[in-house]
Amino acid sequence: MWWYPCLVAYLLSSLTVIQAELYTALADMEELLTTEVVLIRTLDQYIEAQEERLKMLKKYSNGFKMEHAEAAKDVPEYLANPINAFLVVKRLTLDWKQAEHYMKDHVYQEAMDNMTRYKQDLKFPTDEDLSGAATALLRLQDTYKLETASVARGELNGVQYTTQLTASDCFELGRQSYNTQDFYHTALWMGEALKRHDMERNGTSTPKWEILEYLAYSKFMQGQVKSALHLTEELLMIFPTHQRAQGNKLYYQEALNKSPELKDEPPKVNNVAPTLEVTEREKYEMLCRGDLTVPPAIVAQLKCRYVHRNVPYLRLMPLKEEEAYLQPRIILYRDVMYDSEIDLIKKMAQPRLRRATVQNYKTGELEIANYRISKSAWLREPEHPVIERISRRVEHMTGLTTSTAEELQVVNYGIGGHYEPHYDFARPGEANAFKSLGTGNRVATVLFYMSDVAQGGATVFTSLNLSLWPEKGTAAFWHNLHSSGDGDYYTRHAACPVLTGSKWVSNKWLHEAGQEFMRPCDPSEPISKQELS
Repeated sequence: MWWYPCLVAYLLSSLTVIQAELYTALADMEELLTTEVVLIRTLDQYIEAQEERLKMLKKYSNGFKMEHAEAAKDVPEYLANPINAFLVVKRLTLDWKQAEHYMKDHVYQEAMDNMTRYKQDLKFPTDEDLSGAATALLRLQDTYKLETASVARGELNGVQYTTQLTASDCFELGRQSYNTQDFYHTALWMGEALKRHDMERNGTSTPKWEILEYLAYSKFMQGQVKSALHLTEELLMIFPTHQRAQGNKLYYQEALNKSPELKDEPPKVNNVAPTLEVTEREKYEMLCRGDLTVPPAIVAQLKCRYVHRNVPYLRLMPLKEEEAYLQPRIILYRDVMYDSEIDLIKKMAQPRLRRATVQNYKTGELEIANYRISKSAWLREPEHPVIERISRRVEHMTGLTTSTAEELQVVNYGIGGHYEPHYDFARPGEANAFKSLGTGNRVATVLFYMSDVAQGGATVFTSLNLSLWPEKGTAAFWHNLHSSGDGDYYTRHAACPVLTGSKWVSNKWLHEAGQEFMRPCDPSEPISKQELS
């Protein structure tokens, strides 16, 4: 049998069955390459078997043709020979039945049966994964101001990679944009698909007229009626009987006749995601690109130091403390999580990774949100000494207790993974946010970076012009609440989309309860209660 069952059984035994939202974590995406290995091997074996089947059919066909040609020379004389008569009957009974056996294509059915089994055991992406991956790529394009042609040729933020997109790939990105009524990106990617269609010598599986149809309509929906008409006329030259294009041509012509000013087409306008106000989104994206930085006057006041905190362990291994900002005080601690610890935490977390959620401030319930694309898992101290050790280290860094802290949250970001600007603390009116925990508000955040990121993935504070770039083993720490217990609105922050690389982080959120003697409340502390976002 041509299926290599031992190889397949080995591959299947190493996989888990999770078939949803693979795009939200690169850790899950890695297993798709294992799926692809099996499919490629299956396809090669199927082709080999089909070639053997066709070889046998050609052998039967050539034999039939040769004998039939001999008989056609003189049919009566040919059949007068009893051997020939026998062979005619044999060919049209036994030989033909054997030919029919090969024509039935049992190879295809066997291949499909195996494919059905694979889909039950292997990780396969869904239509949601396709849509999510396309949306993520468009998000990266907007955030990092990547030109469509550059992305198509595999250039990301000035770095050239080997992978390039075909006309069909560009068409699919445009089609996904069209499905979400995003006509701006539809026009960009259909335009690129059209260019690449004309460049590709071997042609593409996507017909040119179909690209033109999407491109024309997306232009029309952006108010570029004249361009839409010209593209539709080009479509009809290729496909004169296309009924929808015929109707669209008349519609576009009528629109131009009614409003002659449309002949002077407006400039292209980028679509803006509705989840953020334009001003903050622009600032957020500039920080992600590194276009905004902390003013030099503030940077000049920042210091680095070794910290002991009267902790015996820290006298031997002092903390490397680096100030990133002063008010609010945002600190970076270097080399506070080691490679061996990171490997263990990732190994423990990976089988538990689930789509990251946000807390509904009205109901207190956890729910999925499009503005947070990642997967997370939670690890408890009793599970392993390393998790307990990390908690003790957090106490050394913060001077706070972790006895009332949340479990260690481990996060892996997916394609274009991000988390838009948010607060870690619950604001007034969000009383249910942490009600189930019974430990009060989140007083402080410790964010461990467990990987370097090749491009993108910064943590940015939109009110401070501050960008923290991931460095493996570094932790960022800040207080979310003033000493008065009021939220510090300057701590509004975001996780920028990951352009290239895999981003792993872990969070430790410390709560008010238990901190009474660690960080006493000071109701008189003067603060601005005005929300900054």
